[in-house]
Amino acid sequence: MRILSEDQQVALESGLLLPVMEDFYTIQGEGANTGFAAYFIRLGGCDVGCHWCDVKESWNADLHPLRSIDEVIEKAMSHEAKAIVITGGEPLMYNLEPLTSALKNKGLTIFLETSGAYPMSGFFDWVCVSPKKFKGPRVDMLQRADELKVIVFNKSDFEWAEKHSLEIGANCALFLQPEWSKSEALLPEIIAFVKNNPKWRVSLQTHKYMNIP
Repeated sequence: MRILSEDQQVALESGLLLPVMEDFYTIQGEGANTGFAAYFIRLGGCDVGCHWCDVKESWNADLHPLRSIDEVIEKAMSHEAKAIVITGGEPLMYNLEPLTSALKNKGLTIFLETSGAYPMSGFFDWVCVSPKKFKGPRVDMLQRADELKVIVFNKSDFEWAEKHSLEIGANCALFLQPEWSKSEALLPEIIAFVKNNPKWRVSLQTHKYMNIP
């Protein structure tokens, strides 16, 4: 367990320090904004605990260095990125207002990727909620979503997706995405479902096909 000074604890709670697992410039590979260049900030810490998660190393926040938001922003600004994706882990475990406010002041577009299990904090141009059965989403977060992206791991996930599609706002985009290890088996099921339910769209992890982060 990480031991913090009083000043560090205050800075962490206020969002001035954040546990950053990794940050990198790449191409957004999933969902509504697929294909755009974006700078990713992946925060450590998650208690949602999906057994098929492909970034389990993000779960324990204590394993990742605490970095000041000034440092995070300086590194982001060293790239050509015009868009920032804040992801995790579960990023809304932290107060994101200081980081997102500062990034917005730099003229950047800010995207959020969240399970929706925690209350909103911060200022975003696009909110992707990807709900998980292991710790379900808040209704207020579903209503804030610009994009609902449901990961399909087995056939019962279609019913899960339809349930949450009734709780979103009128303009929310709907995506079904196969869990990567089962893509070959599940993609035909998703295609058939989307053809029968055309309010949904198919999302693929295109970055994995391109072999980029």
